[in-house]
Amino acid sequence: MLNARPRRLPCRYSPAQPGARPSRAPERIEAVLAELRAPDLTATVEWVEGRSATRDQLELVHAPAYLDALERVAHEGGGALDADTVMSRDSWDAALAAAGVAIGAVEQGIERGSAFGATRPPGHHALGSRAMGFCLLNNAVVAARHAQQRGKARVLIVDWDVHHGNGTQALVERDPSIRYVSMHQYPWYPGTGAEDERGVGNVFNVPRPPGLPREVYVRDLLAAVDAAMVGWRPDLMLVSAGFDSLAGDPLGGFTLEPADVAHWTSAFRARLAPAPVVGVLEGGYRLDLLAAGARAHVRALA
Repeated sequence: MLNARPRRLPCRYSPAQPGARPSRAPERIEAVLAELRAPDLTATVEWVEGRSATRDQLELVHAPAYLDALERVAHEGGGALDADTVMSRDSWDAALAAAGVAIGAVEQGIERGSAFGATRPPGHHALGSRAMGFCLLNNAVVAARHAQQRGKARVLIVDWDVHHGNGTQALVERDPSIRYVSMHQYPWYPGTGAEDERGVGNVFNVPRPPGLPREVYVRDLLAAVDAAMVGWRPDLMLVSAGFDSLAGDPLGGFTLEPADVAHWTSAFRARLAPAPVVGVLEGGYRLDLLAAGARAHVRALA
């Protein structure tokens, strides 16, 4: 923490329970919430229920016509948006809640130094006018724009999800006020994230094959964060915390352990202090690993 007095980490969450796709199944968020409500974390985590994002907050990132289309699909009972991304009747409300949770986590982080947003559905594949990869709204970029409106002009987004956050990159790659660091399995879905994709010098991709020693992934992500911060001091860091990067996740091949997530988080806090560090949940498709990763991240944030 930023002072010696013990203090609880604000943890925002959405109570909404949509749909049946793997990344949005109720069991996924329930596993995270149950783990973070464990008795030994009572003194660490302070719970704050999220509020849905407003239309004005979303339009800082997403096209109005796209938002209208998502709302219409939900009101008509749902449907497939692409091969991976399906909306139910409740998905629009859940997406609004998730984006609002990310915004609320930024608010708490600015006030207290760190926070974690238990967001579902995830967001880092969502483009300005297109859903993909289970993602409807880009929670991290919505949160980054809110942080900038709150006076945090320079935002660093660090993404350790095993899949490249193509939506996040596309939304910020022409804006030098936001820098994006992503370590991801490559080549892998969605096929983006090559090292030479640099935006306006604000994108730092770390594409890596599966199966490397875990210490290589740990070292290389920290090196990329250090490179992103050369001559540029962030006012706030957002972590797109995807726990499908942990060893054993069915959708990835990295070898990381929860202890590595904790190490990264502690290292980020040390590098950025006193600037806030805020985590936002992304992927993770094996419930025990998802819960363990979230726990390690939150403990290190606190």
